[in-house]
Amino acid sequence: MSHGFLDIAVTPSVRAVQAKMGADHLWDNFNSRRDFDRFTENEGAFIAARDSFYMASVSETGWPYVQHRGGPRGFLKLIDERTLAFADYRGNRQYISAGNFAADNRACLFLMDYAHRARLKIYVHVQTLELDTDPTFTDRVMDRDYKAKPERLFRLGLDAFDWNCPQHITPRFTEHEVSEAVQPLRDRLAQLEAENAALQARLAAIGDVV
Repeated sequence: MSHGFLDIAVTPSVRAVQAKMGADHLWDNFNSRRDFDRFTENEGAFIAARDSFYMASVSETGWPYVQHRGGPRGFLKLIDERTLAFADYRGNRQYISAGNFAADNRACLFLMDYAHRARLKIYVHVQTLELDTDPTFTDRVMDRDYKAKPERLFRLGLDAFDWNCPQHITPRFTEHEVSEAVQPLRDRLAQLEAENAALQARLAAIGDVV
């Protein structure tokens, strides 16, 4: 049975370590389907809610390079069930990932939801596109309200994905998530302050009459 992500990730040396640690039987007899080669609505919603991810590439020297990519929520676009894309905005101008993809277009993405202790890992092949290659596609991928300079697009063809367990993920919350969580408290506080002001005004009016 295909294990999808593990078919790519598990090499002979990985299997050797699994055997050494007594874990090889866990995957040899794994009966659940893991051939995730198409995104579903579940992955689509998860991807759309992210404002950052980590992307690994490999250089011509064999050294891996991991880059943090951030932007407005949903800047990583789900184009179809097997395609992702995002605009590459100007940063420190080292162009390490872009250079690595010119030599080896394989990449691995890690998408984290710290608040809910969830992570999605994705193997892709990367296609680099100039902004004027396909204006319609560029318009679909760009976030026009994001004040940064786009330099190129990365189109990501899905090979396989998998979900990780929540172990060892420390919950963390973005400013937006904290704001959403405390909004009911703010609303309640505003209501109580309004009620308090009305009571004070009523008491003042009673005092004036007396």
